[in-house]
Amino acid sequence: MRKFILILMAAMLALPTVAMARFQAGDKELSLSGSGTSDNDFDNNIFAVDIGLGYFFSDMLEGILRQQAGFVDRDEGGSDWHASTAIGAALNFSLGNFVPFLGATVGYIYGDNVDETWMGGPEAGLKAFVNETTFIQGLVQYQFFFDNMSEADNTFDDGRFVYSLGVGFRF
Repeated sequence: MRKFILILMAAMLALPTVAMARFQAGDKELSLSGSGTSDNDFDNNIFAVDIGLGYFFSDMLEGILRQQAGFVDRDEGGSDWHASTAIGAALNFSLGNFVPFLGATVGYIYGDNVDETWMGGPEAGLKAFVNETTFIQGLVQYQFFFDNMSEADNTFDDGRFVYSLGVGFRF
């Protein structure tokens, strides 16, 4: 994992430095990312796709809508799908062509063989612009699960980390 993060950071530093990322109120963004895992025999496979839509209320404050869909192909036969829909907000900090951001989301997880439940949590990431409208985005989310708001405090420590890497477009 550490090697992956170092490679990602080196790739982002190699991006052109002429692109200036300055979000303004009214800007929108579309992000597409994906992930997947397989065992060493390619028998158990998991694939997921994330689509995000953002709207900037100011040069820093972004409202977010995210849809994630995944597919699981099991070695013992059968397959499942799962999805989540979330809304949230993030603060974006423009630093030239790099835009780190901090935010939080809340949403619902559903699908085959999934305990359908609410989820929420903080997130952090980095947008690295390759030109004035296109960026590479890395995102780390911490998600915890709850059936009602009174459970949220008690389940925070039992969450999971979700990592994604993708491309985004400002329009």
